[in-house]
Amino acid sequence: MTTHSLVEVAVSRAVPRNDDGMTLEADEATRLPLVSDHALHERVSELLQGAIRRQWWTLYLDEHDVQLPLIMPVAGYPERPDEPSGEEGTAAQVLASRLSEIVEYVGAAKVVFVWERPGDAVSTTADRAWARALGEACRAESVAVRAQFIVHDDGARWFALDDYA
Repeated sequence: MTTHSLVEVAVSRAVPRNDDGMTLEADEATRLPLVSDHALHERVSELLQGAIRRQWWTLYLDEHDVQLPLIMPVAGYPERPDEPSGEEGTAAQVLASRLSEIVEYVGAAKVVFVWERPGDAVSTTADRAWARALGEACRAESVAVRAQFIVHDDGARWFALDDYA
């Protein structure tokens, strides 16, 4: 598994709105902190309105919880996070290592994971395994995970630590 085969820069599928319901311009979005869980959930829901295919998205936040102008999807990631990935460790460990490099490069303080997959809002065994393994691998790499979400057929839901720990 290589970074090139996993990561592609994304163009969002929806345009976020500001408090007035007007289109939120990218430069405005990079000034509005997402300090509450509700605000973060709204942003994810605006960006990713429903599942299209199985993929995992990463959003990056600065030290003030302002979203950086980078959203990255990973399609085609392994079915299991414990799948060996060469000498570097498991799939989850390799992804966490790459995330550590990206976080440092873009100056992010935290990441947000969004697990997109067709189906209902109930988490699957695979959802829980990936959320748990990647969260643990990120902790080992000193990558702070602010939150995780599941984007399903009907929208986005908060993926609480209690759901996968």
